[in-house]
Amino acid sequence: MSKLGEDYVPPEPLSLETMPFSCKWILSMLNRAISKTVSSLNSYEFSDATTAVYSWWQYQFCDVFIEAVKPYFVGDDSLYASERCASRYVLWVCLDNGLRLLHPFMPFVTEELWQRLPSPKGLKRMESIMISDYPSPVEHWTDERVELEMDLVDSTVKCLRSLRAGVLTKQKNEKLPAYAYCQTEEVCEIIKSHKLDIVTLATLSSLEVLFSGRDDAPSKCAFENVNENLKVYLKVQGNLNAEVEREKIQSKMEEIQKQQERLKQAMSVTGYEQKVPLRIQEENANKLAKLIQEFEFFQSENVRIEAEMKEQ
Repeated sequence: MSKLGEDYVPPEPLSLETMPFSCKWILSMLNRAISKTVSSLNSYEFSDATTAVYSWWQYQFCDVFIEAVKPYFVGDDSLYASERCASRYVLWVCLDNGLRLLHPFMPFVTEELWQRLPSPKGLKRMESIMISDYPSPVEHWTDERVELEMDLVDSTVKCLRSLRAGVLTKQKNEKLPAYAYCQTEEVCEIIKSHKLDIVTLATLSSLEVLFSGRDDAPSKCAFENVNENLKVYLKVQGNLNAEVEREKIQSKMEEIQKQQERLKQAMSVTGYEQKVPLRIQEENANKLAKLIQEFEFFQSENVRIEAEMKEQ
């Protein structure tokens, strides 16, 4: 609430089109949380309602949104003036709706916090959260494209955090440079457009986006496979433990080989083409192609690591 400021007055509803990516995303997820909570309460599924509210507050609002918008509030940088304005408004919208959503489960705490929220311009709020309207879904908040892009951002951040945890044994808060190695132009564009979110959430010093069609994979880096179209690399200060990296690569290659064998075995059974639906056959063929592509990538990484070991 401190980011709203003591004199903050929520403006008229802002246009979603002009909002930062993280603001669009949290409103879309808030809408899903409202829909799930309301439907669960109407069906007397109180456990599901509690889970929906808790998950939104903890894993989406606090863990992601609050962290993602922090750069907009550092100092008074005019570069982020519009983002700061939109983030304040969305923060207020989330707190207002989120507290009303949570009120049946935590009546006293939500009442206390809600009373501290400023009233929107030209509107007088109810005297108590208890007699305020319960939140209802807002159709235009839902944005599936934004949600899909955030899924990729979130997967990327988790892989980078995992790499950081593995290589930073002493200075846990040290920021390291990273690379996103993309297999398609589409993934490149998504990662480029959300660089600030990834750098902020993964605690990086920088993020360089590379395309496999024109760029070489970074050397002397720890790396992780996000999906078949995206790999992330973390530049490790000092000497990278190449032996550990090679063991990790070989372990992944063995796992991919096992998956390939299981899939090939399933596809080679008698009557497979006649008995298995065409849709399933196509899915299996695509899975196998992706596994082969992954295996080839790890093979090339294994060759690269072994070459680096010889240079040491």
